[in-house]
Amino acid sequence: MDLILKNAVIPQGDRKVETNILVNDEKIAGIVDSVNGISADKEIDIKGNLVVPGCIDPHTHFNDPGFTHRETFETGQRSAAAGGLTSHIDMPCTSKPSVRDAESFHKKLSAVKDKAYIDYGFWGGMTGEDVREGLLDNIYPQIEEGVVAFKVYMTPSVPTFPKVTDAEMLEIFNKIAPTGMPIGIHAENYEICTHYTEKLKNEGRLDYPAWGDARNVIAEKTAIEMIITFAEATGARVHIVHLTSKDGVQLVRDAKKRGVKITAETCPHYLVLTGDEALEARGTFAKVAPPLREKEDNIVHWQGLADGTIDFVGTDHAPYEIETEKDAPDSDVWNSFPGFPGVEQMVPILVSEGLNKGRLSLSRFVEVTSRNAAIHKGIYPKKGSMELGSDADFTVIDLEREYTIDEKKTETMAKYSPFHGMKLKGKPIQTIVRGNVVFDEDNGGIVGEVGYGEFIKRQSIQRLDREIKYETYENTANEAESKKRIEKALVTN
Repeated sequence: MDLILKNAVIPQGDRKVETNILVNDEKIAGIVDSVNGISADKEIDIKGNLVVPGCIDPHTHFNDPGFTHRETFETGQRSAAAGGLTSHIDMPCTSKPSVRDAESFHKKLSAVKDKAYIDYGFWGGMTGEDVREGLLDNIYPQIEEGVVAFKVYMTPSVPTFPKVTDAEMLEIFNKIAPTGMPIGIHAENYEICTHYTEKLKNEGRLDYPAWGDARNVIAEKTAIEMIITFAEATGARVHIVHLTSKDGVQLVRDAKKRGVKITAETCPHYLVLTGDEALEARGTFAKVAPPLREKEDNIVHWQGLADGTIDFVGTDHAPYEIETEKDAPDSDVWNSFPGFPGVEQMVPILVSEGLNKGRLSLSRFVEVTSRNAAIHKGIYPKKGSMELGSDADFTVIDLEREYTIDEKKTETMAKYSPFHGMKLKGKPIQTIVRGNVVFDEDNGGIVGEVGYGEFIKRQSIQRLDREIKYETYENTANEAESKKRIEKALVTN
Protein backbone atom coordinates (compact mmCIF):
# COMPACT_ATOMS: atom_id res chain seq x y z
CA MET A 1 0.00 0.00 0.00
CA ASP A 2 0.95 3.64 -0.38
CA LEU A 3 -0.68 4.58 2.93
CA ILE A 4 -2.34 3.03 5.95
CA LEU A 5 -4.51 5.12 8.26
CA LYS A 6 -4.31 3.15 11.51
CA ASN A 7 -6.77 3.29 14.42
CA ALA A 8 -9.33 5.32 12.49
CA VAL A 9 -12.92 5.64 13.68
CA ILE A 10 -15.25 5.72 10.69
CA PRO A 11 -19.02 6.16 10.36
CA GLN A 12 -21.15 3.11 9.67
CA GLY A 13 -24.56 4.73 9.49
CA ASP A 14 -24.90 6.33 12.91
CA ARG A 15 -22.39 3.96 14.51
CA LYS A 16 -18.67 4.59 14.91
CA VAL A 17 -16.35 1.70 14.08
CA GLU A 18 -12.62 1.56 14.73
CA THR A 19 -10.67 0.18 11.78
CA ASN A 20 -7.73 0.74 9.44
CA ILE A 21 -7.96 2.31 6.00
CA LEU A 22 -5.73 1.20 3.12
CA VAL A 23 -4.84 3.61 0.31
CA ASN A 24 -3.19 2.77 -2.99
CA ASP A 25 -2.84 4.82 -6.20
CA GLU A 26 -4.79 7.66 -4.58
CA LYS A 27 -7.85 5.40 -4.09
CA ILE A 28 -9.39 3.62 -1.12
CA ALA A 29 -8.04 0.07 -1.42
CA GLY A 30 -9.45 -1.53 1.70
CA ILE A 31 -10.93 -1.17 5.19
CA VAL A 32 -9.56 -3.87 7.48
CA ASP A 33 -9.63 -4.89 11.13
CA SER A 34 -5.95 -5.78 11.18
CA VAL A 35 -2.92 -4.59 9.21
CA ASN A 36 -0.76 -7.57 10.16
CA GLY A 37 1.18 -8.64 7.07
CA ILE A 38 0.29 -5.44 5.16
CA SER A 39 3.16 -3.10 4.36
CA ALA A 40 2.92 0.54 3.27
CA ASP A 41 5.19 3.35 2.24
CA LYS A 42 3.61 5.51 4.94
CA GLU A 43 1.49 4.97 8.04
CA ILE A 44 -0.50 7.56 9.97
CA ASP A 45 -1.86 6.82 13.42
CA ILE A 46 -5.28 8.48 13.60
CA LYS A 47 -5.41 7.78 17.35
CA GLY A 48 -9.11 7.04 17.49
CA ASN A 49 -10.24 10.28 15.90
CA LEU A 50 -13.22 10.38 13.55
CA VAL A 51 -12.48 9.97 9.83
CA VAL A 52 -15.28 10.95 7.45
CA PRO A 53 -15.43 11.15 3.64
CA GLY A 54 -13.60 14.27 2.53
CA CYS A 55 -15.83 17.28 3.13
CA ILE A 56 -16.98 19.31 0.13
CA ASP A 57 -17.96 22.96 -0.18
CA PRO A 58 -20.31 23.22 -3.18
CA HIS A 59 -20.42 27.04 -3.22
CA THR A 60 -17.29 29.22 -3.21
CA HIS A 61 -16.17 32.50 -4.77
CA PHE A 62 -12.37 32.46 -4.94
CA ASN A 63 -12.20 35.56 -7.21
CA ASP A 64 -9.45 34.25 -9.47
CA PRO A 65 -8.74 35.45 -12.14
CA GLY A 66 -9.73 39.11 -12.09
CA PHE A 67 -10.42 40.00 -8.45
CA THR A 68 -7.30 38.69 -6.74
CA HIS A 69 -7.04 41.75 -4.49
CA ARG A 70 -9.80 39.99 -2.51
CA GLU A 71 -8.63 36.39 -2.63
CA THR A 72 -6.45 34.25 -4.87
CA PHE A 73 -7.25 30.68 -5.73
CA GLU A 74 -4.19 29.68 -3.72
CA THR A 75 -5.16 31.52 -0.54
CA GLY A 76 -8.77 30.38 -0.81
CA GLN A 77 -7.60 26.81 -1.22
CA ARG A 78 -5.27 27.05 1.77
CA SER A 79 -8.18 28.31 3.85
CA ALA A 80 -10.41 25.49 2.61
CA ALA A 81 -7.79 22.85 3.41
CA ALA A 82 -7.34 24.30 6.91
CA GLY A 83 -11.09 23.95 7.38
CA GLY A 84 -11.09 20.25 6.58
CA LEU A 85 -12.34 20.56 3.00
CA THR A 86 -10.91 18.18 0.40
CA SER A 87 -12.90 19.59 -2.55
CA HIS A 88 -14.88 22.67 -3.48
CA ILE A 89 -16.97 23.88 -6.41
CA ASP A 90 -16.22 27.44 -7.50
CA MET A 91 -18.86 29.82 -8.78
CA PRO A 92 -18.73 31.26 -12.32
CA CYS A 93 -19.47 34.89 -11.53
CA THR A 94 -16.67 36.32 -9.38
CA SER A 95 -13.88 35.92 -11.88
CA LYS A 96 -12.96 37.92 -14.95
CA PRO A 97 -14.12 36.77 -17.39
CA SER A 98 -17.06 35.04 -15.75
CA VAL A 99 -17.59 31.46 -16.88
CA ARG A 100 -20.37 31.55 -19.49
CA ASP A 101 -18.89 29.63 -22.43
CA ALA A 102 -16.03 27.27 -23.29
CA GLU A 103 -13.49 30.05 -23.83
CA SER A 104 -14.08 31.66 -20.44
CA PHE A 105 -14.05 28.22 -18.82
CA HIS A 106 -10.57 27.52 -20.16
CA LYS A 107 -9.29 30.97 -19.20
CA LYS A 108 -10.32 30.35 -15.61
CA LEU A 109 -8.97 26.82 -15.51
CA SER A 110 -5.66 27.95 -16.99
CA ALA A 111 -5.38 30.74 -14.41
CA VAL A 112 -6.02 28.57 -11.34
CA LYS A 113 -4.81 25.04 -12.09
CA ASP A 114 -1.33 25.60 -10.67
CA LYS A 115 -2.65 27.25 -7.49
CA ALA A 116 -4.63 24.36 -6.00
CA TYR A 117 -3.94 22.34 -2.85
CA ILE A 118 -7.25 20.46 -2.86
CA ASP A 119 -9.47 19.25 -5.70
CA TYR A 120 -12.02 21.59 -7.29
CA GLY A 121 -14.84 21.79 -9.81
CA PHE A 122 -16.62 24.64 -11.57
CA TRP A 123 -20.16 25.88 -11.83
CA GLY A 124 -21.22 27.07 -15.28
CA GLY A 125 -23.12 30.28 -15.86
CA MET A 126 -26.10 31.73 -17.71
CA THR A 127 -27.20 35.36 -17.55
CA GLY A 128 -29.90 37.65 -18.83
CA GLU A 129 -27.43 39.00 -21.35
CA ASP A 130 -26.96 35.50 -22.78
CA VAL A 131 -30.71 35.26 -23.33
CA ARG A 132 -30.95 38.68 -24.97
CA GLU A 133 -28.02 38.01 -27.31
CA GLY A 134 -29.20 34.55 -28.33
CA LEU A 135 -26.34 32.69 -26.66
CA LEU A 136 -28.25 30.01 -24.79
CA ASP A 137 -26.48 27.29 -26.79
CA ASN A 138 -23.38 28.17 -24.75
CA ILE A 139 -24.66 25.73 -22.15
CA TYR A 140 -23.56 22.80 -24.30
CA PRO A 141 -19.79 23.42 -24.47
CA GLN A 142 -19.82 24.12 -20.73
CA ILE A 143 -21.52 20.78 -20.12
CA GLU A 144 -18.91 19.11 -22.35
CA GLU A 145 -16.13 20.64 -20.26
CA GLY A 146 -17.60 19.12 -17.11
CA VAL A 147 -19.28 21.96 -15.18
CA VAL A 148 -21.45 20.51 -12.40
CA ALA A 149 -24.39 22.96 -12.46
CA PHE A 150 -25.47 26.35 -13.79
CA LYS A 151 -25.83 29.55 -11.74
CA VAL A 152 -28.47 32.25 -12.25
CA TYR A 153 -28.86 35.54 -10.35
CA MET A 154 -32.23 37.20 -9.83
CA THR A 155 -30.44 40.24 -8.34
CA PRO A 156 -27.22 41.85 -9.63
CA SER A 157 -23.92 40.15 -8.80
CA VAL A 158 -20.97 41.70 -10.64
CA PRO A 159 -20.90 43.62 -13.95
CA THR A 160 -19.54 40.57 -15.78
CA PHE A 161 -22.52 38.43 -14.70
CA PRO A 162 -25.82 40.27 -15.36
CA LYS A 163 -28.97 39.27 -13.51
CA VAL A 164 -32.00 37.72 -15.23
CA THR A 165 -35.50 39.10 -15.55
CA ASP A 166 -38.34 36.73 -14.72
CA ALA A 167 -38.92 35.90 -18.40
CA GLU A 168 -35.21 35.40 -19.03
CA MET A 169 -35.02 32.96 -16.13
CA LEU A 170 -37.94 31.03 -17.62
CA GLU A 171 -36.08 30.86 -20.94
CA ILE A 172 -32.98 29.49 -19.21
CA PHE A 173 -35.04 26.88 -17.34
CA ASN A 174 -36.59 25.73 -20.61
CA LYS A 175 -33.17 25.45 -22.23
CA ILE A 176 -31.40 23.57 -19.45
CA ALA A 177 -34.28 21.30 -18.35
CA PRO A 178 -33.76 18.63 -21.04
CA THR A 179 -30.08 18.22 -20.08
CA GLY A 180 -30.88 17.15 -16.51
CA MET A 181 -28.35 19.64 -15.15
CA PRO A 182 -29.20 21.44 -11.89
CA ILE A 183 -29.75 25.20 -11.93
CA GLY A 184 -28.70 27.11 -8.81
CA ILE A 185 -30.56 30.36 -8.21
CA HIS A 186 -29.81 33.31 -5.96
CA ALA A 187 -33.40 33.69 -4.81
CA GLU A 188 -34.20 37.33 -4.03
CA ASN A 189 -36.89 39.36 -5.77
CA TYR A 190 -35.08 42.21 -7.52
CA GLU A 191 -37.99 44.68 -7.53
CA ILE A 192 -38.66 44.26 -3.81
CA CYS A 193 -34.99 44.56 -2.85
CA THR A 194 -34.46 47.62 -5.06
CA HIS A 195 -37.63 49.42 -3.99
CA TYR A 196 -37.06 49.03 -0.26
CA THR A 197 -33.37 49.81 -0.49
CA GLU A 198 -34.15 53.16 -2.11
CA LYS A 199 -37.04 53.78 0.27
CA LEU A 200 -34.93 53.23 3.39
CA LYS A 201 -32.04 55.24 1.96
CA ASN A 202 -34.40 58.17 1.34
CA GLU A 203 -35.63 57.86 4.90
CA GLY A 204 -32.06 58.31 6.09
CA ARG A 205 -31.69 54.82 7.53
CA LEU A 206 -28.02 54.03 8.19
CA ASP A 207 -28.47 51.54 11.02
CA TYR A 208 -27.22 48.05 10.27
CA PRO A 209 -30.65 46.33 10.56
CA ALA A 210 -31.75 48.46 7.59
CA TRP A 211 -29.91 46.03 5.31
CA GLY A 212 -32.11 43.14 6.41
CA ASP A 213 -35.24 45.30 6.30
CA ALA A 214 -34.56 46.22 2.69
CA ARG A 215 -33.89 42.65 1.56
CA ASN A 216 -36.68 41.21 3.65
CA VAL A 217 -38.04 37.69 3.94
CA ILE A 218 -40.79 38.46 1.42
CA ALA A 219 -38.10 39.08 -1.21
CA GLU A 220 -36.79 35.54 -0.71
CA LYS A 221 -40.23 33.98 -0.35
CA THR A 222 -41.66 35.43 -3.57
CA ALA A 223 -38.50 34.52 -5.47
CA ILE A 224 -38.69 30.89 -4.33
CA GLU A 225 -42.39 30.73 -5.18
CA MET A 226 -41.61 31.87 -8.72
CA ILE A 227 -38.72 29.40 -9.06
CA ILE A 228 -40.99 26.55 -7.96
CA THR A 229 -43.70 27.65 -10.43
CA PHE A 230 -41.18 27.76 -13.29
CA ALA A 231 -39.72 24.40 -12.27
CA GLU A 232 -43.15 22.79 -12.32
CA ALA A 233 -43.87 24.28 -15.74
CA THR A 234 -40.55 23.34 -17.37
CA GLY A 235 -39.42 20.22 -15.52
CA ALA A 236 -36.12 21.93 -14.69
CA ARG A 237 -34.00 20.79 -11.74
CA VAL A 238 -33.79 23.85 -9.52
CA HIS A 239 -31.56 24.40 -6.53
CA ILE A 240 -31.98 27.21 -4.00
CA VAL A 241 -28.55 28.41 -2.91
CA HIS A 242 -28.00 29.99 0.54
CA LEU A 243 -31.55 29.49 1.84
CA THR A 244 -32.14 31.90 4.76
CA SER A 245 -35.72 31.97 6.05
CA LYS A 246 -38.15 29.62 7.77
CA ASP A 247 -40.70 30.52 5.09
CA GLY A 248 -38.23 29.42 2.44
CA VAL A 249 -37.64 26.12 4.23
CA GLN A 250 -41.38 25.42 4.27
CA LEU A 251 -41.77 26.29 0.59
CA VAL A 252 -39.00 23.87 -0.36
CA ARG A 253 -40.46 21.16 1.89
CA ASP A 254 -43.93 21.52 0.38
CA ALA A 255 -42.55 21.54 -3.17
CA LYS A 256 -40.58 18.35 -2.54
CA LYS A 257 -43.73 16.68 -1.22
CA ARG A 258 -45.49 17.61 -4.48
CA GLY A 259 -42.74 16.07 -6.55
CA VAL A 260 -41.03 19.25 -7.76
CA LYS A 261 -37.41 18.74 -8.81
CA ILE A 262 -36.04 21.05 -6.14
CA THR A 263 -33.07 20.93 -3.77
CA ALA A 264 -31.64 23.47 -1.38
CA GLU A 265 -28.53 24.39 0.54
CA THR A 266 -27.94 26.71 3.43
CA CYS A 267 -24.80 28.24 4.92
CA PRO A 268 -23.23 28.07 8.39
CA HIS A 269 -24.06 31.71 9.05
CA TYR A 270 -27.79 31.07 8.56
CA LEU A 271 -27.56 28.31 11.15
CA VAL A 272 -25.77 30.12 13.99
CA LEU A 273 -25.95 33.91 13.47
CA THR A 274 -28.80 36.40 13.69
CA GLY A 275 -28.91 39.69 11.85
CA ASP A 276 -29.38 42.15 14.68
CA GLU A 277 -26.82 40.53 16.99
CA ALA A 278 -24.14 39.90 14.37
CA LEU A 279 -24.46 43.33 12.74
CA GLU A 280 -24.40 45.03 16.13
CA ALA A 281 -21.25 43.15 17.11
CA ARG A 282 -19.40 43.10 13.77
CA GLY A 283 -20.94 45.89 11.69
CA THR A 284 -20.38 45.61 7.95
CA PHE A 285 -18.19 42.53 8.52
CA ALA A 286 -21.45 40.62 9.06
CA LYS A 287 -23.18 42.06 5.99
CA VAL A 288 -24.13 39.41 3.46
CA ALA A 289 -26.71 38.84 0.72
CA PRO A 290 -29.24 37.48 1.42
CA PRO A 291 -29.11 38.98 4.92
CA LEU A 292 -28.88 37.14 8.21
CA ARG A 293 -32.31 36.51 9.74
CA GLU A 294 -33.65 35.70 13.23
CA LYS A 295 -33.21 32.99 15.85
CA GLU A 296 -36.39 31.24 14.74
CA ASP A 297 -34.97 30.96 11.23
CA ASN A 298 -31.79 29.37 12.64
CA ILE A 299 -33.82 26.76 14.49
CA VAL A 300 -36.00 25.85 11.51
CA HIS A 301 -32.91 25.56 9.31
CA TRP A 302 -31.32 23.04 11.67
CA GLN A 303 -34.50 20.98 11.54
CA GLY A 304 -34.69 21.29 7.75
CA LEU A 305 -31.11 20.11 7.53
CA ALA A 306 -31.87 17.16 9.79
CA ASP A 307 -35.08 16.02 8.11
CA GLY A 308 -33.90 16.28 4.51
CA THR A 309 -35.67 19.46 3.42
CA ILE A 310 -32.27 21.14 3.10
CA ASP A 311 -29.93 18.82 1.22
CA PHE A 312 -26.46 20.07 2.17
CA VAL A 313 -24.39 23.05 3.33
CA GLY A 314 -22.13 25.42 1.41
CA THR A 315 -20.31 28.50 2.58
CA ASP A 316 -20.90 31.12 -0.12
CA HIS A 317 -17.28 32.06 0.70
CA ALA A 318 -17.09 35.60 -0.73
CA PRO A 319 -14.31 37.72 0.79
CA TYR A 320 -13.64 41.37 0.07
CA GLU A 321 -10.72 43.71 0.62
CA ILE A 322 -11.22 45.33 4.00
CA GLU A 323 -9.66 48.73 3.28
CA THR A 324 -11.46 49.47 0.02
CA GLU A 325 -14.62 47.36 -0.09
CA LYS A 326 -15.68 46.10 3.32
CA ASP A 327 -14.68 48.78 5.79
CA ALA A 328 -13.48 51.76 3.75
CA PRO A 329 -13.42 55.18 5.46
CA ASP A 330 -16.69 56.17 3.76
CA SER A 331 -18.40 52.78 4.05
CA ASP A 332 -21.84 52.41 5.53
CA VAL A 333 -24.58 49.81 5.65
CA TRP A 334 -25.47 50.48 1.99
CA ASN A 335 -22.16 50.75 0.13
CA SER A 336 -20.10 48.15 1.99
CA PHE A 337 -19.81 45.01 -0.13
CA PRO A 338 -21.94 42.05 1.08
CA GLY A 339 -19.98 38.87 1.81
CA PHE A 340 -17.32 37.25 3.96
CA PRO A 341 -14.98 34.24 4.07
CA GLY A 342 -16.33 30.92 5.31
CA VAL A 343 -14.50 27.84 4.04
CA GLU A 344 -12.39 27.58 7.18
CA GLN A 345 -15.41 27.57 9.49
CA MET A 346 -18.02 25.35 7.78
CA VAL A 347 -16.92 21.94 9.02
CA PRO A 348 -15.98 23.11 12.54
CA ILE A 349 -19.39 24.76 13.02
CA LEU A 350 -21.28 21.72 11.73
CA VAL A 351 -19.24 19.47 14.03
CA SER A 352 -19.58 21.66 17.11
CA GLU A 353 -23.13 22.97 16.74
CA GLY A 354 -24.58 20.12 14.72
CA LEU A 355 -22.99 16.75 15.39
CA ASN A 356 -21.74 17.34 18.93
CA LYS A 357 -24.98 18.98 20.08
CA GLY A 358 -27.24 16.31 18.62
CA ARG A 359 -28.83 18.48 15.95
CA LEU A 360 -27.35 16.20 13.29
CA SER A 361 -26.91 12.45 13.49
CA LEU A 362 -23.57 11.04 12.35
CA SER A 363 -25.04 9.71 9.12
CA ARG A 364 -26.74 13.02 8.39
CA PHE A 365 -23.53 14.93 9.14
CA VAL A 366 -21.77 12.87 6.44
CA GLU A 367 -24.60 13.52 4.00
CA VAL A 368 -24.73 17.29 4.44
CA THR A 369 -20.96 17.82 4.45
CA SER A 370 -19.96 15.44 1.69
CA ARG A 371 -22.15 12.75 0.16
CA ASN A 372 -25.16 14.81 -0.93
CA ALA A 373 -23.17 17.59 -2.57
CA ALA A 374 -21.13 14.97 -4.46
CA ILE A 375 -24.28 13.28 -5.76
CA HIS A 376 -25.98 16.56 -6.65
CA LYS A 377 -22.94 17.74 -8.59
CA GLY A 378 -22.46 14.42 -10.38
CA ILE A 379 -19.07 13.52 -8.88
CA TYR A 380 -20.14 10.61 -6.64
CA PRO A 381 -18.69 8.09 -5.72
CA LYS A 382 -15.37 9.52 -6.90
CA LYS A 383 -15.93 12.10 -4.18
CA GLY A 384 -18.13 12.03 -1.08
CA SER A 385 -17.72 8.31 -0.44
CA MET A 386 -15.62 5.81 1.50
CA GLU A 387 -16.32 2.97 -0.92
CA LEU A 388 -13.50 0.90 -2.39
CA GLY A 389 -12.17 2.68 -5.45
CA SER A 390 -13.31 6.13 -4.36
CA ASP A 391 -10.73 8.88 -4.11
CA ALA A 392 -8.88 8.63 -0.80
CA ASP A 393 -10.23 11.93 0.48
CA PHE A 394 -10.63 12.13 4.26
CA THR A 395 -11.40 14.75 6.87
CA VAL A 396 -9.99 13.75 10.26
CA ILE A 397 -11.90 15.31 13.17
CA ASP A 398 -11.02 15.58 16.84
CA LEU A 399 -14.49 15.68 18.36
CA GLU A 400 -13.20 16.86 21.75
CA ARG A 401 -10.88 19.68 20.73
CA GLU A 402 -12.08 23.06 21.96
CA TYR A 403 -11.00 26.36 20.46
CA THR A 404 -12.09 29.90 19.66
CA ILE A 405 -12.32 31.24 16.11
CA ASP A 406 -9.74 33.99 15.56
CA GLU A 407 -10.14 35.89 12.30
CA LYS A 408 -6.49 36.97 12.31
CA LYS A 409 -5.26 33.36 12.38
CA THR A 410 -6.98 32.24 9.19
CA GLU A 411 -5.44 31.33 5.83
CA THR A 412 -7.73 33.54 3.74
CA MET A 413 -6.44 36.92 2.55
CA ALA A 414 -9.48 38.57 4.11
CA LYS A 415 -8.75 38.63 7.82
CA TYR A 416 -12.30 39.19 9.01
CA SER A 417 -15.11 36.87 10.04
CA PRO A 418 -18.61 37.24 11.49
CA PHE A 419 -17.75 34.11 13.53
CA HIS A 420 -14.81 35.81 15.27
CA GLY A 421 -14.75 34.90 18.96
CA MET A 422 -17.12 31.94 18.62
CA LYS A 423 -16.20 29.05 20.91
CA LEU A 424 -16.42 25.59 19.35
CA LYS A 425 -15.92 21.98 20.36
CA GLY A 426 -14.72 19.68 17.61
CA LYS A 427 -12.19 20.53 14.91
CA PRO A 428 -10.75 19.11 11.68
CA ILE A 429 -7.13 18.27 12.42
CA GLN A 430 -6.06 16.63 9.16
CA THR A 431 -7.15 17.06 5.54
CA ILE A 432 -6.17 14.21 3.24
CA VAL A 433 -6.66 14.54 -0.52
CA ARG A 434 -6.21 11.43 -2.67
CA GLY A 435 -4.04 9.87 0.01
CA ASN A 436 -1.81 12.89 0.59
CA VAL A 437 -1.93 15.00 3.74
CA VAL A 438 -2.56 18.60 2.73
CA PHE A 439 -3.27 20.05 6.19
CA ASP A 440 -2.07 18.84 9.58
CA GLU A 441 -3.16 20.95 12.54
CA ASP A 442 -0.50 19.64 14.90
CA ASN A 443 2.41 19.35 12.47
CA GLY A 444 2.84 22.53 10.48
CA GLY A 445 -0.62 23.49 9.28
CA ILE A 446 -0.62 23.55 5.48
CA VAL A 447 1.83 20.81 4.51
CA GLY A 448 0.63 20.02 0.98
CA GLU A 449 2.18 21.27 -2.22
CA VAL A 450 0.55 23.99 -4.29
CA GLY A 451 -0.44 22.61 -7.68
CA TYR A 452 -1.37 19.19 -6.26
CA GLY A 453 -5.13 19.82 -6.43
CA GLU A 454 -6.88 18.60 -9.56
CA PHE A 455 -9.90 19.73 -11.55
CA ILE A 456 -12.94 17.48 -11.00
CA LYS A 457 -15.02 16.98 -14.12
CA ARG A 458 -18.65 16.04 -13.65
CA GLN A 459 -18.89 12.24 -13.95
CA SER A 460 -22.59 11.89 -14.79
CA ILE A 461 -26.05 13.33 -14.18
CA GLN A 462 -27.11 12.23 -10.69
CA ARG A 463 -30.04 13.11 -8.48
CA LEU A 464 -30.61 12.98 -4.75
CA ASP A 465 -33.45 10.94 -3.33
CA ARG A 466 -36.42 13.14 -2.51
CA GLU A 467 -36.95 12.08 1.08
CA ILE A 468 -38.09 13.99 4.14
CA LYS A 469 -37.83 12.28 7.50
CA TYR A 470 -39.87 13.03 10.58
CA GLU A 471 -37.52 13.91 13.43
CA THR A 472 -38.57 14.22 17.05
CA TYR A 473 -37.37 17.40 18.65
CA GLU A 474 -34.56 17.16 21.17
CA ASN A 475 -34.38 20.13 23.46
CA THR A 476 -30.66 20.83 23.61
CA ALA A 477 -29.67 24.43 24.14
CA ASN A 478 -32.99 25.87 22.97
CA GLU A 479 -35.70 27.20 25.20
CA ALA A 480 -39.25 25.83 25.41
CA GLU A 481 -40.57 28.54 23.12
CA SER A 482 -38.16 27.44 20.42
CA LYS A 483 -39.56 23.94 20.73
CA LYS A 484 -43.06 25.21 20.03
CA ARG A 485 -41.88 27.13 17.00
CA ILE A 486 -39.90 24.33 15.47
CA GLU A 487 -42.70 21.82 15.92
CA LYS A 488 -44.80 23.96 13.60
CA ALA A 489 -42.20 23.45 10.86
CA LEU A 490 -41.96 19.66 11.11
CA VAL A 491 -43.37 17.36 8.50
CA THR A 492 -46.14 15.47 10.25
CA ASN A 493 -47.65 13.31 7.53
